[in-house]
Amino acid sequence: MRPTPGSIIRFAVISLSGLMLSACVAGAVVGAGAAVVGGTAKATGAIIGAGVDAVTTSDEEARAKRIKEERRCERRQRRGKSC
Repeated sequence: MRPTPGSIIRFAVISLSGLMLSACVAGAVVGAGAAVVGGTAKATGAIIGAGVDAVTTSDEEARAKRIKEERRCERRQRRGKSC
């Protein structure tokens, strides 16, 4: 019995779908693993960075804080309150 063209096409579609699905699942697993490792590295970097920022204050940060405080004080004075 010879296979019909329709059965050959169905077989090809099913076979390729299986391969594509397995590659998709493998890609998802690898992507999830990378996300966990990357997230851990980012969290560690953020914690270390926050520790360094808490200890040191740059001139730019100090100036920005001073300007923010001056603006807040000006707004309070316009309302008739003291700083």
